[in-house]
Amino acid sequence: MSDFIAKVKRSATESARVKEFFFDANAESIVACARALDEAFAAGGRLFTFGNGGSAADAQHAAVEFAHPIFEKRKAIPAIALPSDVAHLTALGNDRDFTTAFADQLRLHARPGDVALALSTSGKSPSVLRALSAAREIGMLTVGLSGRDGGKLHDFCKYLFVVESYSIHRIQETHLTLLHVLWDLVHVMRGAEDSIT
Repeated sequence: MSDFIAKVKRSATESARVKEFFFDANAESIVACARALDEAFAAGGRLFTFGNGGSAADAQHAAVEFAHPIFEKRKAIPAIALPSDVAHLTALGNDRDFTTAFADQLRLHARPGDVALALSTSGKSPSVLRALSAAREIGMLTVGLSGRDGGKLHDFCKYLFVVESYSIHRIQETHLTLLHVLWDLVHVMRGAEDSIT
């Protein structure tokens, strides 16, 4: 029993350590990204989120946070999670090529001034990279969340946040916290009360 208790504490401590290191290193860039998001949304931009596997779930989480704020008096911001439309996604993957599925959706729905928020723990996901390439062609603001060394996302993102860990769990835990921090900052910048303690 004591071995399992020690493991619980070790995992929690490691998760907190990775987050603390990440936010200490990236605080200024996070604020700059939030300002860019605020400007994009103020100009009528919409948020498109995407990723695969656990990152697809995080993309969905981010979209619903923006589109349906849980805090009273915080305004909804148009946000669409591309992995959510399973019928469209699987049709594109089946009839064409799954690696172009997110890019095809962006080319169909997005417009200049919108925001592309990409999640890839490795930074090497072909479907995510192709979508970011399409986003740049369209004229979207590109934001990436990755891990390890960021992979190839460096080439496609105006704002890239890399969690320097090889643990997918630690990376995704930090991504989720970052999404919540960006969500909160954007709303505060838009005049909402700073109510998170």
